[in-house]
Amino acid sequence: MAESILPNAIRSQSQPHAFVQIQVWIRRLVWKIIIATVLLMAVGSATRVMNAGLACPDWPLCYGQWIPSQQMNLQVFLEWFHRLDAALIGFSTLILVGLSWWFRRVLPSWLPWATLGSLALILVQGLLGGLTVIELLRFDIVTAHLGTAMAFLGSLLIIGLCLMPYQSNQTAGKLRPVALTSTTIIYLQCLLGGLVGSQWAAHQCLAIAGTQFCQVLHSHLLGVLPTALGVAMTYWCTRRTPALNPFLRQLGNGALALLGGQILLGVATLKLHLQIEPLTVAHHTVGICLWATLLAIAVLAVRDHRPTTPITA
Repeated sequence: MAESILPNAIRSQSQPHAFVQIQVWIRRLVWKIIIATVLLMAVGSATRVMNAGLACPDWPLCYGQWIPSQQMNLQVFLEWFHRLDAALIGFSTLILVGLSWWFRRVLPSWLPWATLGSLALILVQGLLGGLTVIELLRFDIVTAHLGTAMAFLGSLLIIGLCLMPYQSNQTAGKLRPVALTSTTIIYLQCLLGGLVGSQWAAHQCLAIAGTQFCQVLHSHLLGVLPTALGVAMTYWCTRRTPALNPFLRQLGNGALALLGGQILLGVATLKLHLQIEPLTVAHHTVGICLWATLLAIAVLAVRDHRPTTPITA
């Protein structure tokens, strides 16, 4: 089973040090793209909250320019910077694919294909980003834009975690299905949150009670219950599973803390009628981080039952 994670060259004690360094460079590049993607999603949330989604009326340029200096204000800057960050991430992903295929002989056999999958996702993401402008922020396209961004982030997380040094204790047991289920639930909850945001459902419901937008908002609020239950069960498994890798326990603690912060931010956002934009952006960003943490637990729990030789840093 370990062969699906590491190639023979990596398991060999006589391999050149340069081969190990190549894998370390690839891993570091993946994690840098992951961090940039989380920041991109935070900027995207700020762009929507600040009503800047159409600040640049054309695409892919902004007012027909690479840098719209004459039209630059806060809203234009947010939309322009969001596109710039997305382009840099796309370029970095292209480099990742190129390196993975160029050095494929000393890398895990699955890695080049996995990076191609990530590249395909970010190309779809770019297309959806253009459509959000062309279709004037149509809610279903905006929600699909969010879902694809999360899928892209998830693909990079899986790649990064599978390349990360990890000591298998083969004790994960029930943690695997629990974490996988929780990850799915939170992904769907984030999409519901995307629907709430793309339709401005919270604003509409708070302004006029009983509208159809209240159903969307209430569905998202009800989704807090299965989300909290899933995180609590995952945390319980990380605490009660004997001889579990300490890093998994730390991730369980982090997931519980993020859940508490996410609930507090959600309550504060509603109580203040979404008038404090940084709170709304923080609520969206913490939700993404919570989902990413649960995904990390699920991936490492799957890896835990495979005896592997960690890659040296």
